[in-house]
Amino acid sequence: MPRALAETVALLLLAATLAFAVVRPRGLPEALVAVPAALLTVLLGILPARAALEELRGLGPTLGFLAAVLLLAELADREGVFEAAGRRMAAGARGRPVALLGLVFVVGSSITAVLSLDATVVLLTPVVFATALRLRLRPKPHVYACTHLANTASLLLPVSNLTNLLAFRASGLSFAHFAATMALPWLAAIVVEWLVLRRFFASDLAGHGELAGVLPGPVPRYAVAVLGLTLAGFGLASPAGVDPAVVAALGAGALAVPALARGRARAGDLVRAVAVPFLAFVAALGVVVRAAAEGGLGRLVERLVPAGGSLWSLLAVAVVAALLANLVNNLPAVLLLLPAAAAAGPGTVLAALLGVNIGPNLTYVGSLATLLWRRLLRERDADPPAAEFLRLGALTVPAALAAATLALWLALRALG
Repeated sequence: MPRALAETVALLLLAATLAFAVVRPRGLPEALVAVPAALLTVLLGILPARAALEELRGLGPTLGFLAAVLLLAELADREGVFEAAGRRMAAGARGRPVALLGLVFVVGSSITAVLSLDATVVLLTPVVFATALRLRLRPKPHVYACTHLANTASLLLPVSNLTNLLAFRASGLSFAHFAATMALPWLAAIVVEWLVLRRFFASDLAGHGELAGVLPGPVPRYAVAVLGLTLAGFGLASPAGVDPAVVAALGAGALAVPALARGRARAGDLVRAVAVPFLAFVAALGVVVRAAAEGGLGRLVERLVPAGGSLWSLLAVAVVAALLANLVNNLPAVLLLLPAAAAAGPGTVLAALLGVNIGPNLTYVGSLATLLWRRLLRERDADPPAAEFLRLGALTVPAALAAATLALWLALRALG
């Protein structure tokens, strides 16, 4: 196939894959188009089979970890972790909307960091929505906090987001060094989100709700202990040369055995929780993006990524990454950016991560998690207006990106 035609076909396949993933007609899995698109890149000679297999091998550990974390989050939900968090938030808020928003920020940031953004969107958002209604409060500020924190608060740990896992492997940093470097940017971005959401939803946060029948309830101690030990294991695994996927799988196993024994879950439930179609989508998307990158898109992106560790260079990388995430979704964006960013050094990789994690709060198409959040609210007849989402994004994303990039620059100077 002529080179120009191959480049065009690769871009069309990438566009079709992303469009189907965004729209998902009739709820069909994203892999339905992604897998055939990946096969076509090989069958048409756009991407050599050897390069496709190399891409799949590189994604293998990341996909294994993602599967384990999805299972871990599902089992934590079945053990009552999210329900207990909802009861605690309701009791702690005492009918005060601002207090509830503060608790959502604490819980949402913690769950996102430990169990990934998918847990916050899929499992925490419905709990927060129900909690606000139970207290007779307007749920809008609190459910918006869930989607913004799912993206922004996923900066902290390599395990918080699929984009983080990819960047973590490209950065060459240890788990502890990654977390230490991203702690200040993570905190800076969350503070900006709090300040903007608190003011943006001032009218919705006025007044007082009800307290009738709100009790904290018991805490699922075993599940919480397993999650705590799993998190500690992530930090210890990296120096020991153990893949984080192994730690996540052990944590999931520790919850799966009693869940199966007590009848809280069946084998089929665990298989569904692993989300094989979504894993197939991620793998196929990696192949399609690789084909588009080698067809010329990668060279274009490489020219947009400046070298150097100055504040302005890091900010430029973060802005490019944010714009790219809103054009092609954050997962393809990070796959396109990493080769050039990794060549420039760990600081550039982390700056790109700021863009692909914070940037998706600007538009619905920025991340699959944001699209899923919107779908969950639509099912509850609470679909937020697009104009409102865009206005809030325009206020939070530039400010959070600037604050987080400055914090990253300071962290890199302090930690090296």
